[in-house]
Amino acid sequence: CSKHEMGAWHPESPARLAAIDEALRSEGLEQVLLHLEAPLAGRADLLRVHDIHHVGFIERNAPEHGHVELDPDTAMNPDSLVAALRAAGAGILAVDKVMAGAVDNAFCAVRPPGHHAKRDRVMGFCLFNNIAIAAAYAFEVHGLARIAIVDFDVHHGNGTEDIFRDEPRLLLCSTFQHPLFPYCGADTVSDHIVNVPLPAGTDGAAYRAVFEARVLPALERFQPELILFSAGFDAHRDDPLAGLNLLEDDFTWITAQVMDVAQRHAQGRIVSILEGGYNLQALGRSVAAHIRVLLGQ
Repeated sequence: CSKHEMGAWHPESPARLAAIDEALRSEGLEQVLLHLEAPLAGRADLLRVHDIHHVGFIERNAPEHGHVELDPDTAMNPDSLVAALRAAGAGILAVDKVMAGAVDNAFCAVRPPGHHAKRDRVMGFCLFNNIAIAAAYAFEVHGLARIAIVDFDVHHGNGTEDIFRDEPRLLLCSTFQHPLFPYCGADTVSDHIVNVPLPAGTDGAAYRAVFEARVLPALERFQPELILFSAGFDAHRDDPLAGLNLLEDDFTWITAQVMDVAQRHAQGRIVSILEGGYNLQALGRSVAAHIRVLLGQ
């Protein structure tokens, strides 16, 4: 995942994972975590959520050298296809481990991110939709009846919504700044998709109030058997790509609230998959705070 890069100018860079690794080391968390290497997702895993033409498009455009632009925001280098397959495979492995009780929960430090990838389209730095692939795998292989995705990335998880629009076994709760890329989601009407658009400048107190009013009641009603986090940390006050004003304590609070729901309904089972976060220092600190709560600290 660290070998995938889209150009020196691009904010979705390998330095993001390096910043997370450094934060985990500096805060003494690295040595208490179980580290696993992600497998490659198989074609069948991808095709549960993506059109065969989409998968073929990415495979055909994987370059032998240099970069290939897939859209104005998203490109591939020679390592991008394998990185994307590892990123998708990480969620699958994490689901297996959590469902088997081998681990309490899991955080997947992967890139490229996934939640903008639609059934038939790359978008917003995303090639394959990692969180959707993990959820579809959990439905089919582990026979779950109800899965919830909590997406706290500052950008709406439009790809995840596209894939699960007609899947009532999946509850999607997405908080996001609006208007902001991808400029959709605010008007969605659905019994199983809870979109919470937020104006620029929203701070932690306002975010927590709406999360308590909209997201937590929806999760309680749904009683998920597994909860997945689309864990984007670009709602942080210092992030350069958006305008929400959350801090590390807010990500701690979000994680703890959802963990409480998971304890009541999902045997504590949570899989968290990295999405956005583009200020390196804020990203590292925020991921460390998120993982500290997952560890029970």
